[in-house]
Amino acid sequence: MFCNFRVAALAALSLLTCVPALAAQRLLAVDDMFQLRNVGDPQISPDGAWVAYTVSQADQKEDKSFSHLFMTSFDGAHTVQLTARAKESESAPRFSPDGNYLAFLSGRADDKKNDQLWMMDRTGGEARQLTDFKADVLDYAWSPDGKHVALIVEDEDKDASDDKDKTPKPIVIDRFRFMQDIVGYLRNGHDHLYVLDVESRETEQLTSGNYSEGMPSWSPDGKSIAFVGKRHANSDHDADWGLFVMAAQKGAEPHRIADQIAAGADADRPDGNTTPAWSPDGKSIAIVQQGDPKLIEYAPDHLSVVPSSGGAVRALTLALDRNVGSPHWSDDGASIQFLVEDDRTEYLARIAADGGAVERIAGARNAISAFSAAHGQDALLIASPAMPSEVFVFDGHSPPRQISHQNEWLKDVKLAPVQETSFKSRDGTEVHGFLLTPPESSGRHLPTILRIHGGPQSQYPLAFSFEWQIIAAHGYAVVAANPRGSTGRGEAYAAAIFADWGNKDVQDELGAVDDAVAKGVADPQRLGVGGWSYGGMLTNYVIASDTRFRAATSGASISDILGGYGNDQYAYDYETELGTPWKNTDVWMKISYPFLHADRIKTPTLFLGGDKDMNVPLHNGEQMYQAEKSLGLDTELVIYPGQFHGITKPSYVRDRYQRYLDWYDGHLK
Repeated sequence: MFCNFRVAALAALSLLTCVPALAAQRLLAVDDMFQLRNVGDPQISPDGAWVAYTVSQADQKEDKSFSHLFMTSFDGAHTVQLTARAKESESAPRFSPDGNYLAFLSGRADDKKNDQLWMMDRTGGEARQLTDFKADVLDYAWSPDGKHVALIVEDEDKDASDDKDKTPKPIVIDRFRFMQDIVGYLRNGHDHLYVLDVESRETEQLTSGNYSEGMPSWSPDGKSIAFVGKRHANSDHDADWGLFVMAAQKGAEPHRIADQIAAGADADRPDGNTTPAWSPDGKSIAIVQQGDPKLIEYAPDHLSVVPSSGGAVRALTLALDRNVGSPHWSDDGASIQFLVEDDRTEYLARIAADGGAVERIAGARNAISAFSAAHGQDALLIASPAMPSEVFVFDGHSPPRQISHQNEWLKDVKLAPVQETSFKSRDGTEVHGFLLTPPESSGRHLPTILRIHGGPQSQYPLAFSFEWQIIAAHGYAVVAANPRGSTGRGEAYAAAIFADWGNKDVQDELGAVDDAVAKGVADPQRLGVGGWSYGGMLTNYVIASDTRFRAATSGASISDILGGYGNDQYAYDYETELGTPWKNTDVWMKISYPFLHADRIKTPTLFLGGDKDMNVPLHNGEQMYQAEKSLGLDTELVIYPGQFHGITKPSYVRDRYQRYLDWYDGHLK
């Protein structure tokens, strides 16, 4: 909901950060964020010989982050940086079907920085631009013969003007869902399906109207395209994304063949790793469907198969009770690979195309967040608490083997050990989490920070967290939990907080702190707490429920839930979960208790947010800041200009880390 900020043999469960063979030279520093390289989107070539991927890094001088394309051979022996233009970025690498070319999206050569489709010879040379739309190309897919590309392109904003001195036109809105973070106010612009002829560079628009399409996928014979969209009246009032199939030609009619595709409830365009996948014979399509729509994101997504011509949908993983994503058929069509989110891990699984047992085929106590496959070989994106995401390859037999090494500098850093924890909440519910202690500390009676994740329908995975590590390097123990409301533990666990925020999840978070105190790690007199998005919300709930915390940091949060109605992008989620305020006023008032009973709060709190946030708008944090100020508490409000829900400008990201440390130091040390 709020910031869906949504794995080899099993390793021992307790200690997850191994001590390096060589003695560490130093502790992690805030400025190390400029060294950190974020690896993503691994794409294996059709012949399985190479893997392309993105590497992004914050540029301190330019105060921006840039992403470039890399390629490493399957054996790991050769790595090539394919793009390196200064002050430009590239994303979404995709090999042509013959493997000779690599396409990507980039705003290079565009004054407005609209992403266009580019193509380059994978052996080197300058890329050439294939599209020239006046708006962004959002997604694309190669046709099987490589002669065409399906594109998802957003509509041009007809009201926009290049003249900065010209008075903007009034914004006229008549939609139920009328705002989206980053996108802004939603009018009648939509995203539509086009087909590009690669040789001539001519495009044809296949879909139009007051609908949006996404996630294009070609049939094996190249005659049809499947996509996800909402092509029905009053689509703002539901989460029913449909699967459509249409002939790949202008004037063809899309046919809806499946409902409830997992593509986001309160989103204006489909999101997630849920692109439909055609079987090799073209007779079936594997899809990811949402669970009970009445439970919105609390219900796990599941894998299903539907005939490409339409017919009965067969659910394959309902009994798994876990979120799944990224389906991919085996070459013989007998099985489907997919990712599974399960209790702090994310792993690669397989199931027979006609159903049966789910087989875990790769992943240990770590997180596989993305993969691509070709002829029985996989490229995997794997992270662990000791390692940021890197590219691994997997042949289906030997354990995954690392082939990218973008963060070797961490070998010179002494990281905090990360321990998995399991403890009882105050009502006896078993909760799972993590505990970090500062490098080279005694591990006893330490100032301790409880960090809370966003969502709430997400989880803290077994992955590298710069935030945790920088706080631990500064001398704090770090406690983190996956309380009820989190995913990865099944529908009942996630839905336990449905329309009951700040109750069971607060008890679970407090249980995590009690566990650290009972172990002798946390000093009960020096406790801090903090989080972002729903993590900031839950921080407010925690400090309004328990006064023992001496410092809190609350980012992009809301506490006056009733006052938030109509002020953010969650209209559908709110009404589905809470009902309308005029019918269910008691529910809205109950979960607004941190604001309506702010006098319970005794904790000095630092509030933070971006002034352009439409996910959890800044005014929500301003209300809580005003309340604490009125009560005479030590409080500050930090506003990041031009930032949305996620803070992305590197200098602001650095500022936020430093402010966390300074605020905790000022009250806990």
